[in-house]
Amino acid sequence: MNPNPYIDEDLQALAGTARRFAQERVAPGFLERDKTRTLDRALMREMGELGFLCPELPEQFGGLGLGCLAAGVIHEEIARADLSCSYLNLLSSLNGQILSRYGDPGVVGPWLRKLVSGEALCAIALTEPRGGSDAANLRLRVERSGDSYVINGEKTSISAADQADIAVVFGRTGRPEDGAHGVTALLVPMDTPGITTNRFDCHGQRAIGRGSIFFENVRVPANHRLGDENKGFVQVMQGFDYSRSLIGLSCLAVARAALEETWQYITQREAFGQPLSAFQGVTHPLAAFDTEVEGARLLCLQGLWLKDKGLPHSAEAGMAKWWGPKLAYDVIHQCLLSFGHGGYDRGPMEQRLRDVLGYQLGDGTAQIMKTIIARTRAGRRNVPA
Repeated sequence: MNPNPYIDEDLQALAGTARRFAQERVAPGFLERDKTRTLDRALMREMGELGFLCPELPEQFGGLGLGCLAAGVIHEEIARADLSCSYLNLLSSLNGQILSRYGDPGVVGPWLRKLVSGEALCAIALTEPRGGSDAANLRLRVERSGDSYVINGEKTSISAADQADIAVVFGRTGRPEDGAHGVTALLVPMDTPGITTNRFDCHGQRAIGRGSIFFENVRVPANHRLGDENKGFVQVMQGFDYSRSLIGLSCLAVARAALEETWQYITQREAFGQPLSAFQGVTHPLAAFDTEVEGARLLCLQGLWLKDKGLPHSAEAGMAKWWGPKLAYDVIHQCLLSFGHGGYDRGPMEQRLRDVLGYQLGDGTAQIMKTIIARTRAGRRNVPA
């Protein structure tokens, strides 16, 4: 890891430990997990034992209290080895923040300790069949019934839908016209009666997978609510600024790995009696992308640094989320072309290309991120949609 103003010696040491683990334990199964479409639960527990899951959580919840930058440097080292596997870090950190901030300690405490130890995986169930970008326009119905909530409806394109142990579920408790102000968030164990799931045949990130979750008269205790009733979207969605910086960082980690391999390859492969690196048509595109990746990575780290300082970071997170995945895709595409037919064959480079593409769709499109950025600059009332 190159020195920069956000990464001190302690974080460099942490990154080195994470990289060794990623190289020795995560990378060897990279291609195989894509074929089998199965998460390695034993590997997830190993990550938990090493403190690689939810390291930013306070010690009272089983975390290390290291901050969001620490989570970021771990996240990118795991992503270098397998972007799909790094989704374990992403879901743990995002949902760990949500549960610890908005949940009843007696309810979420045991689950948080399981997230930290790698014994449980938490999905986040927001997207519905009728829309993705208009995230507050939800139809899944949540109704109060005594000391419980009853859930009916469908969530779709949910990461780890068929593999998660619990899910943060957003549903409508208010009127449809209430929009974001009529949504409630609940913590739902996935073995609750009335829940069924399916799985899609996705283009990339196949180990973590995506699918639908169906709720038919699913009853959960009222103390499983996260945040206030009818305010779940407004309150809980604030945590997505954090995950957006992590997403940008993880995609750029994959791009950096691809660039490193390509720089090495073009010094060894010869054409017309010279190494490929002698041709500016080969090196200049890589040099330009290398420059952009370094800049984009600093932006992602800045977003995490701002969060650790308790400072506004919505614009930086939005920038990281739209720029990181797009740039990573363009970089890996160029690297694949530099490898020629060998890059096009089934292998690490083409799998990386498939994996990073998914982040241009999920967790907020580039258009939504640019709207968020515009609102922070011009004011929400001046950028209504």
